[in-house]
Amino acid sequence: MKEKDPSAMKYRQKLQRGMTYWRHKIGNPEFNHENFQIEYVEVIIPGLDPAFHNYRLLNLSDIHLGQWITPEHLEGVIKMANKEKPDSVTITGDFVSYILDDIAEDLENSLKKLKPKEYSFAVLGNHDHWLSAERIREILHRCNIIDVSNDLHTIYHEEAPLHIAGVDSVMLGKQRLDLVMKKLPEEGPAILLAHEPDFADISSTTGRFSLQISGHSHGGQFLIPGLGTFIRGPHFLKYPAGKYMVGDMVQYTSRGLGTNVFWLRINCAPEITVFTLKCPEEVL
Repeated sequence: MKEKDPSAMKYRQKLQRGMTYWRHKIGNPEFNHENFQIEYVEVIIPGLDPAFHNYRLLNLSDIHLGQWITPEHLEGVIKMANKEKPDSVTITGDFVSYILDDIAEDLENSLKKLKPKEYSFAVLGNHDHWLSAERIREILHRCNIIDVSNDLHTIYHEEAPLHIAGVDSVMLGKQRLDLVMKKLPEEGPAILLAHEPDFADISSTTGRFSLQISGHSHGGQFLIPGLGTFIRGPHFLKYPAGKYMVGDMVQYTSRGLGTNVFWLRINCAPEITVFTLKCPEEVL
């Protein structure tokens, strides 16, 4: 998909400001932790060293700050995240929607308050590119969040590695999995951050990733109990919400925090995800 048309972007910006106005009129701009759900997900990681057994990764996705997610909401989410005491944090893109100037300072101030024990990692989403990937990356840098878009970072515990890799926005054709694979050592388990979940069909074929973490879909925003969502779109046709097995790789798609344009969710609560990484039983 190409870059956003400027005239379409201006229309979306007007629409966002209008929706924000009505959210304050008929919605609830204040934070209530009951509106957000923490999902706890255990994932067995083949080859994981016992030094990483029970390692906790907390994932945030699709903040879309400035629409349904107000600065007050984000501050509350960060507090919820910190209470989980994660070892590291991952963020899988779409920090913003169609407006950046109004909320850049709030975004930076909130992200600086993330307090994992070790690291914070992120990749960008399509909306981040439509506005300004450069400015989002600058904010991440000032917040000590490692941008692993088309890159990777290795965490070491007792000399044992765990690779956290990422690809840039697939929707905009920015992904360079080939670059990631060139940098990725042959030894040590690897986790991939990819904003768009259906990229799992490609990443799983490498045989190098035990887990891909994604967002993008917002879970469809409308979930039918027992049936899932009927809302599908580009790059979330197959894996719109929750946990899947794609080959030998676990694909997890977060419902995300925010929404795009329309802030209504039905049976699809905003999500904070806590992954607990497990060694195979035979290793312990």
